[in-house]
Amino acid sequence: MKNRTIIGIACILIALIVAFVISPLVNKLGDSRADIVRIKRDIMQGHKITADDIEVVTVGSYNLPAEVMTDKSDIIGKYAASELTKGDYLLPSKVSNSADSASDVFMTLDESQVAISITIPSFAGGLSGKLQNGDVVSLIVYTNIDNEVSVTIPKALKYVKVITSTTADGLDKDELTKNEDGTYELPTSLTLLVNPIQAKLLAKYENNAKIHVVLVSRGNEKLAKKYLDEQAAILADLPEDEVNEHG
Repeated sequence: MKNRTIIGIACILIALIVAFVISPLVNKLGDSRADIVRIKRDIMQGHKITADDIEVVTVGSYNLPAEVMTDKSDIIGKYAASELTKGDYLLPSKVSNSADSASDVFMTLDESQVAISITIPSFAGGLSGKLQNGDVVSLIVYTNIDNEVSVTIPKALKYVKVITSTTADGLDKDELTKNEDGTYELPTSLTLLVNPIQAKLLAKYENNAKIHVVLVSRGNEKLAKKYLDEQAAILADLPEDEVNEHG
């Protein structure tokens, strides 16, 4: 009987705590509001963000990321680091101080790094039109010489950075606009950031092989640097004659 009384009292206390402490706290959190910056229309990666692209809206603050951006002045004049959709709220990782456009990358080229374009042989071969500026990819090379089929990822092309993809009309990824049906024109070529040895190898494959693109990194600068540093180390240890013969 004594135990039942204790249990009853405990249940009453728990109910009181829930009713007068926890519930009001949850309701307060649910009712709290915050002003955030939100995208007003779809924009492509590399687009320079203007006042017409964004709006400040009041939303519930519960579960909002701590780093969500709230000040228009922190965003206007910066560039979309990835493709942004109407209604997206903005985080620092979604905007960049540089456009990462083909023109920006071309300005940094020197004798150690060059740009080369390759043909996208098929819809699937170019990752179904989903490649973005700055992606890191691996290149699978398919050859069929004298009925001997070879499918490999050459050591020299294990990790390569995408500068941009380009349509048959010469429009780069960051210059595209939506068609009336909501689709985008598909790219027909891919421009890559490589060294001169890789460029020679790609020129050879452009003429006697098919290249299939595999996405390995997007939006993770630390991982992209790791892959590209690994590729640089491979190239440093790979004699040019071996590259030309085997890739």
